[in-house]
Amino acid sequence: MAGSPYVPDAKKYDPKDFERVAGEPLDPDAASWGMQPDGSFLPPAETPSVPRDVFIDWPGQLPYRDPETYSLNATAEAFYPIVVNTSHSWQAIYNWEGRRYMLHYGGGNRWNVYDITDPRDLVVVAEETLPWTGPGFGAVTIQWNEKLGKHIAIQASETPRYFLKGRVANKWTDPTVEGQLLEWEGLRGFRVFEVNGPTPHDWTLLTEVSTDPNHGPDEVQEGNGVLDLPVYYGDQYLFVATAPDNTFINQPYRTTLWTAGHAAYDVSDPANPVHLSTWWVPGSRKGEEEDSPYLAENARWNNKTSWFGSRMGIFMPRAVESGWRYGYAAQGGQGFFVLDVSDPANIHHVGWCDLPVSVAGTEGDNVDTTQVEETGYVYVSGYPMNTDCYEPAKEIYQIDVSDPTQPRVVRTMPRPMPPAEAAFTDWAQRRGSFGPKRSGYFINTGTPHGKIIPYAFYAAGLQIFDVRDPEDPKVGAYFVPPMGLKDDDDLAAPVHGIFVEWDRNLIWLFANHGIYAVSTPLLGEPVIGLAEAGASATG
Repeated sequence: MAGSPYVPDAKKYDPKDFERVAGEPLDPDAASWGMQPDGSFLPPAETPSVPRDVFIDWPGQLPYRDPETYSLNATAEAFYPIVVNTSHSWQAIYNWEGRRYMLHYGGGNRWNVYDITDPRDLVVVAEETLPWTGPGFGAVTIQWNEKLGKHIAIQASETPRYFLKGRVANKWTDPTVEGQLLEWEGLRGFRVFEVNGPTPHDWTLLTEVSTDPNHGPDEVQEGNGVLDLPVYYGDQYLFVATAPDNTFINQPYRTTLWTAGHAAYDVSDPANPVHLSTWWVPGSRKGEEEDSPYLAENARWNNKTSWFGSRMGIFMPRAVESGWRYGYAAQGGQGFFVLDVSDPANIHHVGWCDLPVSVAGTEGDNVDTTQVEETGYVYVSGYPMNTDCYEPAKEIYQIDVSDPTQPRVVRTMPRPMPPAEAAFTDWAQRRGSFGPKRSGYFINTGTPHGKIIPYAFYAAGLQIFDVRDPEDPKVGAYFVPPMGLKDDDDLAAPVHGIFVEWDRNLIWLFANHGIYAVSTPLLGEPVIGLAEAGASATG
């Protein structure tokens, strides 16, 4: 049996953060979820959203912060007690003048650069904490542009997504949220830089582009700007997740106003990007409510909880310029779409399938495309947003896209389980979040191999799925570090991200207490230096 649903910290949260509104899921009965007699964990069927660092107590949780490390077919080659952000961070890895560097950043105002040429001897090259009053350091893609003979960086800039004036935003109970977001004065779009050295100090700003077609960067713009990672392979085309104006407002989620689609730009001249087209799910815009089956027939609409629209750019195994035709879009509660992106001036969708309802949490966030060219399968997941598994399980769905007009969910990937020697029978008991975050990004270096898919899994660390037999996927390896080294390490997101160096057989793991470089025999012997890795990491 589960215990009380949640206990807000009165010192940290305003009572408005916990007001319920009509249509929002109810807190489930305590007897309907929790640990079962056979040692398994039964997740709630549905829950309302709860601020991420509010913890939920239920019987069977560990009464202490687990200090143990668990591993299967995986080895920590190195550990560095460096944290730039405890709940989420981004990375970019690139070569410069015979060295390999990692840009590591998070929280919008802090970045570090490391020399990782020898991953067992990471060297901090530069670090900076920016003032909160200035432009935030958004998600950035750094690629080598062969035609120009230069590295180009494209950086996202968006409206605040969760917090306003230090509080969790809730437009359904706080009438000031809408005005604050509509009047936000920062760039809603992206910046383009020429990279002239290994750190952001060496970048030259080429241009700022607003994704609002009617207002420039020096004006108050409409829409939400560019979400998360710009999709740019270093050639002609750029794809970004965006809602370009204030008609894109059919959004149930409480902390944002906009429902984002995808836009394409021609960046042949990086200083002068040209907008080509914008695609969105019909029903995302005001006035489309009655004519769209993706809205009118969607049980999530008006539940005040589901995220609608993209959170990431279009997912592809390789660039359109190489001849690849299809992009895959995880549109949250709107489902999974197959897009024809072969002509970026005419992005259009050719296939769709719904995703199983899983409220609260994010239902469609990440698409892993590393296996699609060989098997016809992509792997789609959301991720947990409530803590302590107080939400339906966030699954990874194997979707058959061999017929792009008829994508279909084939199976669910197996639930990772702790080893027999652990003091618990389900990772949920370890507290914090449990579930897939992301499997890395298209900017991971090198070519995916080994037929594995690694995921950051929060309390379950790094989980590596073996898909050599795609009809019988299994967990083939894992590396699960302690739940923190100090009492004040963020318990909500113990492991929040990974970055894969496919060309060096390394997986970087980002935890609430530091950075691990992990190897696994499923990838092969780790490569030290760049001699074998070559120049595959953007230059």
